[in-house]
Amino acid sequence: MSDPTRTSQSTRHATGPAGAAARTPATAVAPTPRRPLAAAFRLLLSAAALAGLVLAALSTPSPAHLLASFTAQTALALALVSSCSAHRAWTGRHPVSPRITGALLSYVSLAALLHQVLPHLLPAAAPSAFTLPATAPTATGTGAPARALLLAVVPLAALADWLLLTAPRGFRLRHVWQWPAYPLLYLCFALTLPAATGAPSPHLATALTAGLTACLLPLITVAIDQVRPSPRLHNNRISPTGISPLK
Repeated sequence: MSDPTRTSQSTRHATGPAGAAARTPATAVAPTPRRPLAAAFRLLLSAAALAGLVLAALSTPSPAHLLASFTAQTALALALVSSCSAHRAWTGRHPVSPRITGALLSYVSLAALLHQVLPHLLPAAAPSAFTLPATAPTATGTGAPARALLLAVVPLAALADWLLLTAPRGFRLRHVWQWPAYPLLYLCFALTLPAATGAPSPHLATALTAGLTACLLPLITVAIDQVRPSPRLHNNRISPTGISPLK
């Protein structure tokens, strides 16, 4: 059986424009279909993240401390990347690198998990800028909607985007040690400069739990991505991948 990724002897030694076209992989010239549904969903995801940040800013007395919180930083990055990804899906361009989208997925999931699970594991642990967004000290006014958007709606929407609108097996094993770099650096920042985050320094048990979760989440995400089924993505290809310039 022939390998479609390899070229024949005649194609390999061909010269001129015809030879260059024959040696070009089909995936490099095949048009990427437009995906308006994915574009609309990612635009809504970006809007939800920005709305959560605006509501959080209205409920906190110190916007500087809001920008220093882990949840606010990841939500802002997710909003920007989701907007770019929506534009690429609408115009039929290649998607954003899985290294970036996977990292943001693990970051927003990390913030949500620590916020939901940590109080049950460590009831005596004090809130910190790493585990909580530090945007709504009370659950009144705009604080409760901000928490709901940033710690529930946005992570679930990012998870749905990954599972339902993204092709599987895009994450690589090297991402397992690349993605935890930012959460671990932020954890060191929160431990050494708690005044800059506007929250007390995390206790040892809280820091260990956050660090361990930050390291395990990428591993679990990459493992699930390798075995999950492919979603039914719209495809406009009319012929299989090949090396011929007529494909």
